[in-house]
Amino acid sequence: DAEKYLNGAVPGEPVKKDENSRRGNWGNQIEFVLTSVGYAVGLGNVWRFPYLCYRNGGGAFMFPYFIMLVFCGIPLFFLELSFGQFTSLGCLGVWKVSPMFKGVGYGMMVVSTYIGIYYNVVICIAFYYFFMSMTNLLPWTYCNNPWNTPDCTGVMGTPRTNATFANVSAVVSGLTEIVNRTKRTSPSEEYWRNYVLNVSDGIGNFGEVRLPILGCLAVSWVVVFLCLIRGVKSSGKVVYFTATFPYVVLTILFIRGITLEGAISGIKYYLTPQWEKILDAKVWGDAASQIFYSLGCAWGGLITMASYNKFHNNCFRDSIIISVTNCGTSVYAGFVIFSILGFMANHLGVDVSEVADHGPGLAFVAYPEALTLLPISPLWSLLFFFMLILLGLGTQFCLLETLVTAVVDEIGTDWIIKNKTYVTLGVAIVGFLLGVPLTTQAGIYWLLLMDNYAASFSLVVISCIMCICIMYVYGHKNYFKDVEMMLGFPPPLFFRICWRYVSPFIITFILIFTVIQYKPITYNDYVYPRWSLVIGFAMALSSVICIPIYALFKIAVSEGSTFLERLKNSVKPDPDWGPALQEHRKGRYATAGPESVEVCPLKEELKDEGKEKLKEKETEQKDEMGLTITGSNGSTLNPTPSA
Repeated sequence: DAEKYLNGAVPGEPVKKDENSRRGNWGNQIEFVLTSVGYAVGLGNVWRFPYLCYRNGGGAFMFPYFIMLVFCGIPLFFLELSFGQFTSLGCLGVWKVSPMFKGVGYGMMVVSTYIGIYYNVVICIAFYYFFMSMTNLLPWTYCNNPWNTPDCTGVMGTPRTNATFANVSAVVSGLTEIVNRTKRTSPSEEYWRNYVLNVSDGIGNFGEVRLPILGCLAVSWVVVFLCLIRGVKSSGKVVYFTATFPYVVLTILFIRGITLEGAISGIKYYLTPQWEKILDAKVWGDAASQIFYSLGCAWGGLITMASYNKFHNNCFRDSIIISVTNCGTSVYAGFVIFSILGFMANHLGVDVSEVADHGPGLAFVAYPEALTLLPISPLWSLLFFFMLILLGLGTQFCLLETLVTAVVDEIGTDWIIKNKTYVTLGVAIVGFLLGVPLTTQAGIYWLLLMDNYAASFSLVVISCIMCICIMYVYGHKNYFKDVEMMLGFPPPLFFRICWRYVSPFIITFILIFTVIQYKPITYNDYVYPRWSLVIGFAMALSSVICIPIYALFKIAVSEGSTFLERLKNSVKPDPDWGPALQEHRKGRYATAGPESVEVCPLKEELKDEGKEKLKEKETEQKDEMGLTITGSNGSTLNPTPSA
C-alpha cells in the first residue's frame, strides 16, 4: 500500500512500473516533487527576493507576498499541474482542449527558449567562478591585478601588509579612502567587469568572445544534456541531489553567517517592518510579480513536468507543497544573504543599503566580496557558487525538457519517441550556439535585455489567456468535472473562485502595474540605445504574437461556411482531448468525440441484451479498476466500456 501512495496512485488502482509505457512516467512521485521544486526554486530566490524585501518595507513586504501566494501563486500552480496531468501532454498538446488557443503553447515555447538561452549563460558564469575559487587566494581579493584601475579600493589592504600594525593601518587607510571617494570601486566589481566579462562600451560593440566563458557554457550544456539523456527517467534521479543539496549549502552559509559580527544588524535590516509601505501599490505589484515569476507560471514547464505523472496522482497536494517550499526558500535565502551583508556593512562602517544589491550584482559582486572577508574564503566561495550552479541547473532541466517534450508530442511518431535523446541533443546544440553571442564582451547587455523583456509582460498575457480559455471557453464546469474524475474529488471551492475571478484579476493587476511602472532598462550608468529597446520589445511580442496568428490560422482552416461557424468549430475540443490512456477515458470520454456521453442511457440500452450480461460486465469493470468514476452528469457510478 505504501508503494501505491509513493507512486501517486489512489487506493484500488493497479500499480504498474510505467502507467504510460509509450511516453513514460516519473519513477515515483518524490522525483516529480523534487524536479518541480528545482524548477521553481532558482537564482531569483537568492538574488531577487531578499533585495525586494528590504526595498519594499522589510518584514512588511512578507504580508502582501504571502497574500499573493495564496490567491494567485498556489491556484495558478495547481491549474497548470492539473492541466498537464489530465492529458499527459506537454505545453503544445494540451491545447486540444480548444485548438484555436494552441498559439498559447507556442508562446510558452518561445518564452522557454529565450529563458533557456540566457539562463545557461548565468550558470556558466557561476561555473567559471566556481573553478576560479579553487585557489589559496580568491582572485578578486586585492587591487594589485593587471585588470584593476586606480579607482579600485579593497577592504583587505594589500597582500604585502604582513605585520599586525601594517594590517590595521591598511584597513584604516582603506576605509578613509572609501569615505573620501564619491564612488568606491571594489576589487570584486572590477574582476567581474574588467576580467570575467571584459565589458565593451555598448550593446552594439560585441568585441571578442570570452573563451573561458565559452568553455564554461559548453560544460553547462553538456551537464544539462547528460542529465536529460533519458528524459525524466535520468533527470528524476539527478534531482535527488540538485534539488536538495542547495539547502545543505544554504544552511552551512546561514550558520556561518549568523556567527559573524554585524550579522544581526543585517537580518534586522532585512526583516524590520515599515508598515506605511503596505499602502503603496508598488509593494503589492512587486509581491505579485515576484510570486508569479518565481513559481514559473506560463513558462510551460509545470504543464510538461505534470504530464509525466500518473493519471490519478494528487497534484493538488503537490502544488501546495512545491509553492510553499519555493516561497519558504526565498525567505530562508534572505537570512543567509543579509547575515553576510550585515557583516560586510559592519566591516566597512557603512549602512547595509550601501552593500545590498540584486541580480547579477549580488551574486557576482557584493557576495563574492563579502566572502573575501571570511577565514578560509575559497571554501565558502566554492560552496556559494556550487549552490548557484545547482539552483540554476534545476530550472534549466525543466526548460530544456519543456522544449523537447513539445517537439516529441507534436510529431508523435514512434520513431521520434524512441529517439527522443537525439531531439534533446539537437535542442542542446542549438541552445549552445544561440548562447555564444552572450559570451562576447557585449554579452551582459544582451543577457539583461533578454531577462527584462523576453520573459516579462508576455508571461502575464499568456497566463491570463490560459485562464480565460480553460474557465470560460472550455467551461469551468467541464474542467471541474475533469479534475474530479482525475483526483477523485472536485477542486476545493476556494480554488474554483480563484481560477474564475481572483487570479485573472491579480494577473490583470500585474499587467497594468508592469505597464505603468515601466522604465527603460539601464546597466549601471549605461543607458540602452533606442534600437536595442525595440529589439527587446520585439522579443517580448514574439511570444504573444503567436496567439492571434495561430488563432486566425485555425479559424481559416476550420470547417464552416461562415466566420461564426468556423470560429465555433475552432474552439471545440479536439476528438482526442481527454485522458491519454483508454483505461482512464470514462464517462463523457468513453467515446472518441468530445461531446458528453450520458452513461445512464447506455445502461438502458444494454438492458435489452439481458440483465445478467450487464451485471457480468459491471463486475469485470469493478474488479479491473477498483474505484468509482464520476459521470459527466455528476452521478457517481461505474460505467461500462463503450461499444
